[in-house]
Amino acid sequence: MAEENTEGMEQQESAPPKKGKSKLLIIIIVLLAVLGGGGFFAYSKFLSHPSGEGEKGKDAAESEVKEEETKLISFDPFLVNLTEQGRFLKMTLQFEIINPEYEKLVQDRMPIIRDAVITLLSSKSSDSIATPEGKFQIKDELLMRANAAIGKDIFKNVYFTEFVMQ
Repeated sequence: MAEENTEGMEQQESAPPKKGKSKLLIIIIVLLAVLGGGGFFAYSKFLSHPSGEGEKGKDAAESEVKEEETKLISFDPFLVNLTEQGRFLKMTLQFEIINPEYEKLVQDRMPIIRDAVITLLSSKSSDSIATPEGKFQIKDELLMRANAAIGKDIFKNVYFTEFVMQ
């Protein structure tokens, strides 16, 4: 009887795998091949850098650079009182404009822009501007107020070239 049980087990172990498992394995292999091929296509089409496109590629790159020609406009340093007694902020800014043709307009409206910057900075506390998040918030607010002072969205970015708080 023990021999019959072992024979029955040997027959079950040597039996071929079921068709359902082999179909599942084939489906998984096909899916991996399709996804791998799709991933390679997406990488080569969208993420890789163009190489050897000739003069046509150079002309397109040059036209993009010409379209995005910007200019930085420096402002004199700002020295303002913060909301806490005895706390000061000295800041020097450079605004990036989207088109150099707007430089004259910015120069004409410089007092209005400076007033907007001073009003904003003097309303801040040292705790609110000490963190990186606070500095990014100030940049956003400065861009919004400077564009509002001009009446057009001509400022692309603002850069802190000096930031000293005491």
